[in-house]
Amino acid sequence: MSEATEYRQTPYEAPTGAAELLLIRHGASEPARPGVPFPLVDGQGDPDLAPEGREQAERLAERLGKERIDAVYATTLRRTVRTAEPLARRLGLDVQVEAGMREVHLGEWEGGLFRKKVAEADPIAQRMWEEERWDVIPGAEAGASLEARIRESIDRLAAAHAGGRVAVFSHGGVIGQALAMATRSRPFAFLTPDNCSISRVVVLDGHWSIRGFNDIAHLPHGAPQPLT
Repeated sequence: MSEATEYRQTPYEAPTGAAELLLIRHGASEPARPGVPFPLVDGQGDPDLAPEGREQAERLAERLGKERIDAVYATTLRRTVRTAEPLARRLGLDVQVEAGMREVHLGEWEGGLFRKKVAEADPIAQRMWEEERWDVIPGAEAGASLEARIRESIDRLAAAHAGGRVAVFSHGGVIGQALAMATRSRPFAFLTPDNCSISRVVVLDGHWSIRGFNDIAHLPHGAPQPLT
């Protein structure tokens, strides 16, 4: 071997044929109010974006609008569609529906009740955090079902966009679960990414790797903060 041979450290590049998925949480949605439940779509709460959520969506579109993105996906719930639309317009793409990335089904706590129960430190909510299980909530989705549909969606999207990059607008519980699956960590280890944050997952032949989590550099509160 020649003495001139060197093996340098180089910046990361996705492997040939890998798909990069930008998992983007929807912008801030309307607040839940006592006695005014959110409308339901297939049994799940479907609030619209709050004004600050619409602003977050525009900031995200400004940041990503000049990037190479091959497709834009959202779930069946309108907060993801509304967040995706500004970026899709800039890119000249349609928003495609990916139902498998919809939010965790919260059973009897749908329609906004979940927020109230968590804010009030309801005993079942406390148990949910301690056991890291959604299905301690009556009628809520079991972890195995959630994992199965997330894996099916991500692997299918990755296969359809091998060598490309797609933006997938989803929800906090689902993105957190996907990242936990990628790292084989605790179920709630990545709960919850900020509204309109970007997390990057690279997928090749069923293998997932995380290249970024909760990137909010495009948001007003996303500027680097001093460590204290």
